[in-house]
Amino acid sequence: MKLWQDLFSTDYGLMSIIGLLFIVFMGVWYTRFFLRKMNEAPRGK
Repeated sequence: MKLWQDLFSTDYGLMSIIGLLFIVFMGVWYTRFFLRKMNEAPRGK
């Protein structure tokens, strides 16, 4: 239980949560962005 207490009540635990959420969010965003770009018709002459 000390693990959960440290995770949610200390500055380094909260920064770890924020960092992990940011990494997951950016992974989802980049995946959707690149899939959308790959499915677009090419713009050329």
